[in-house]
Amino acid sequence: MVYAALLRGINVGGNNKIEMKRLKEVFEEAGMRSVVTYINTGNIIFTDDSRSKNEISNLLEEAIHAAFGLRIKVLVLSFDDFAKVMQALPESWTNDKQMKSDVLFLWDDIDDETVLEKLVIRPEVDTVKYVPGAILWSIDKADLAKSGMEKLAGNKISRQMTVRNVNTTRKIYEFMLAAQG
Repeated sequence: MVYAALLRGINVGGNNKIEMKRLKEVFEEAGMRSVVTYINTGNIIFTDDSRSKNEISNLLEEAIHAAFGLRIKVLVLSFDDFAKVMQALPESWTNDKQMKSDVLFLWDDIDDETVLEKLVIRPEVDTVKYVPGAILWSIDKADLAKSGMEKLAGNKISRQMTVRNVNTTRKIYEFMLAAQG
């Protein structure tokens, strides 16, 4: 089965530095196959046919700790999980000079539509949608300072999610499609 592992908080602001070549090796040593990394923010596509998502996540978190001495949260999404997010993601959403669009991938303990109640959403500027496994957010860059979602980093709920912009999300899905065959 094809999976994407999204690591939270690596290579951000000079913290939790992990070299992608070595990370790929760690995944292979942990038994993952057809391992591909995409950019430095911890996006790994791989296959595994014998373990559950939770088993894979725990195994990879321990392998990363052993190899790098870092306690990094690893969110593992199956191809089907990721495909459902992609189906809900509007094609018109971009991440460019005019628009900022992100996918906030959720850990299981907060993966419920009620998570939206814990966020500061300003409907006049923020477009926010829940889909199982993620929150989709888009805003016109001219309105960014007015957004309630920009303050998410200070919210403790942010520790139970990992964010990718729509460009990165779409590229990860392309790698997953290629691995799916």
